[in-house]
This record gives sequence, C-alpha cells and structure tokens, in this order.
Amino acid sequence: MTEINYGIIKLMKKRFIYSAVLIIVGLGLVLWGVPLALFAPQKAPSTPPTTQHIVNNNLTNINMEKKILMVVAFKDFRDEEYFIPKKVLEAGFFIDTTSTQKGIAVGSQGSEAVIHIGIDEINSENYKAIIFCGGPGMVNELENQDFHKLIKDFYQNNKVVAAICISPALLAKAGILGDKKATVWSSALDKSFIKILEENGAIYKDNPVVIDDKIVTANGPDAAEEFGKAIKELLSN
Repeated sequence: MTEINYGIIKLMKKRFIYSAVLIIVGLGLVLWGVPLALFAPQKAPSTPPTTQHIVNNNLTNINMEKKILMVVAFKDFRDEEYFIPKKVLEAGFFIDTTSTQKGIAVGSQGSEAVIHIGIDEINSENYKAIIFCGGPGMVNELENQDFHKLIKDFYQNNKVVAAICISPALLAKAGILGDKKATVWSSALDKSFIKILEENGAIYKDNPVVIDDKIVTANGPDAAEEFGKAIKELLSN
C-alpha cells in the first residue's frame, strides 16, 4: 500500500469516528430531553427602549394646558427661587425653562439649570403660566425688552404671571402692575425696588406672597415654597 493511500484511509477513519461521536452525542441529548436548538446560533435580542426614549416619547404627548414656563437670568439666578417652586409645581405640571440664551444657566450659589428653549421659540398659548425668578443676575435684565414682551403676551392672553424677589420690578416695568397689589424684595438699606413698583402704578404690600387676580408676586427666597403653592392653587381653580 502506498503512503498516499494509507494517508487517505487514515483521514477517512478520523472523519468516520468524528461523525459517529457527533451522532452519539446528539442522540444522547435528545434522549435526555435537551433541545438541540440550544446549540444553534442565537439572534441578538432587540434592544428595549431606554428610559430616555420613553421620556421623550411621553413629552410629545404632554397636554399643553399642563405646561409652565420659568424664566431665569443666565448667570446668577437665585437657586431657591427656581428649584423650590419648580419642585412644588412638577407635581402636576411640566416645566420649560428659558433665559437670554440656551445652554447651562448658573445660579448665584452654583446650581445649574438647563435652558433648552429660546425666547423666540415661545408661544404663550402653550402654557398655563410664566414665572420669573429673581437673584442678582436679574438686576441686569429689568429693561430686557424680550422679557417685557413675554410678560405682556402672557398677561394679555389671560395666563398666570408670577415673579419673585426683584422680578416683580420687571413686571412693573413691563406695565402690567397698574393698580395691582404686589410685593417685591427690599431691605432696610434698599427700598429701590419698592419705588419701581410704586412709580409704575402698583400698590405695594409688605407680605411674603401677594395674589391679585392672575398676578402672583413674592418677596424673596424665604417665600419660595409658599410662592410655588400659591401658583399651583391658582392654576387648579
């Protein structure tokens, strides 16, 4: 027998033995009740929707009558005056936040607020209320004509208009506080914001929170929770 023939016979024997082993193992698995499909290549399971996908999908279905717009200074808004009312109102409403630009607004105490909607994208018909937060950064925005336009638009469309800390002075300068009772931040050494209210026809009240028709004002961070609750109650009526 030549070496070539001997090699071929040896290779065929190996293949026969290998095939026989596979057949025996397969029969054994079947007899033991193990489905051979387990050894077939498996398709990767489809990826379930992530929480973010679910949230985004739900946002598209939000009732516009359940939305509130909050306005902050892009730099140095007062942290408590944004986050505390926001927490109160989120139990029932979806909050949009705007400022003079998109991005990350930074509070005077270092907190951050995501600004995802520009002022030019806002339609008052999509909201129940607008809320202006205070803080040192808002001092520079008291003459902001874009803010004034928003205030007038919401007020003329019979929406709730609210402001806390020094921001009631912004409402006064926008011209909606004539003969309206309102409060604003002040101190023993600084009554300038009270003067702004009174010069624009408002009736100043030295109270933490003041409601006059659909206008809600508050005098500072200590009144932030009461301010949020007052807005929520007004919107619920």
